Amino acid sequence: MAYVNTNKNNEAEPVVVRLDNTAISEAKSILYQAYRHEPTFHYLFDHRRPGYDQRVRATIRELINLYFDLRQEAVGIMLKDTLVAVAFIGDPDLRLNLTEQLSWRIRMVLTTGFSSTRRYLDYHLQINALLPQPLAHQLPLMGVHPKYQNRGLGRMILEAVERLCAENARGSGLVLDTGNSRYLPFYESMGFRSLGKIQLGANEDYVLFREVDPVISKVSSA
Repeated sequence: MAYVNTNKNNEAEPVVVRLDNTAISEAKSILYQAYRHEPTFHYLFDHRRPGYDQRVRATIRELINLYFDLRQEAVGIMLKDTLVAVAFIGDPDLRLNLTEQLSWRIRMVLTTGFSSTRRYLDYHLQINALLPQPLAHQLPLMGVHPKYQNRGLGRMILEAVERLCAENARGSGLVLDTGNSRYLPFYESMGFRSLGKIQLGANEDYVLFREVDPVISKVSSA
């Protein structure tokens, strides 16, 4: 394939690419694997109730479709001909308010149920309330397929996201959140600091921010 790089040992090296909607199926699979065991999703979609996996799949599908419909940036990492990591980036001018996305809300209610949709909207509004001024990019979805974790791909794709953010002078930095405290040392090593916490039942979701210096760099297209 055109996007395969090899090192001196003739081993395939990961390559960062921009994604379009032809990658939806692979992106859904990666993000489902990345989020289904996360405490935040356990709370939002009630993992103790039957149908949890279906609700997670439906939510990821509807979010991916929404971000592509809104022409937001998405990047991935290819290893040989396999997409192994993805990230979706919200433009700083978007300041997406999901409560205003009527068709999205209807699809969410039909596929995940009213209570899960309500919980997700409340969670989204709490994150929005912590967003910094001036405007910042948001990273609502990011994941590395479990089979390819612990290879530095999380750092690689986050660095690619930061480069894209740096090309957009309208943004002051990058915001993300995590409900898993074991990820905090990694994000802190990448320069993120806390904007606050959201209480989700017995769990806490951490909202993090990193300033991004405006530099020019390129990400290859796919």
